[in-house]
Amino acid sequence: MTNQIQSSNNKKKFDLEERTAKFGEEIIEFAKSLPAEVVNRPLISQLVRAATSIGANYMEADGAESKRDFNHKISTCKKESKETKHWLRMIAKANPDKKEECRKFWQEAHEFCLIFSAIIRSKK
Repeated sequence: MTNQIQSSNNKKKFDLEERTAKFGEEIIEFAKSLPAEVVNRPLISQLVRAATSIGANYMEADGAESKRDFNHKISTCKKESKETKHWLRMIAKANPDKKEECRKFWQEAHEFCLIFSAIIRSKK
């Protein structure tokens, strides 16, 4: 029974649909913790849009109608992952007390970039 649970947990770790959705949810919660100040408002908005778009575009890629459509959606996932890293950097600058949290999210967004790059390379 324990092996089944561990196997299930490992599957979830590598389930990109779940992983990107969880990332988006965590970013939403993080964004709620930031002060809604004049500098933060546009940064928060951009971060939430980019970070939640990763999962949405991955789901679209999963249901792609053609190889070209799949490649386009996966490329968009990579682009949104890179954009998320940028907004996290800006938020860390505007909120030095949140730097460590931003670093954790930045690392996950970076891993998404690497994953989507590998998918793109493998589909050429």
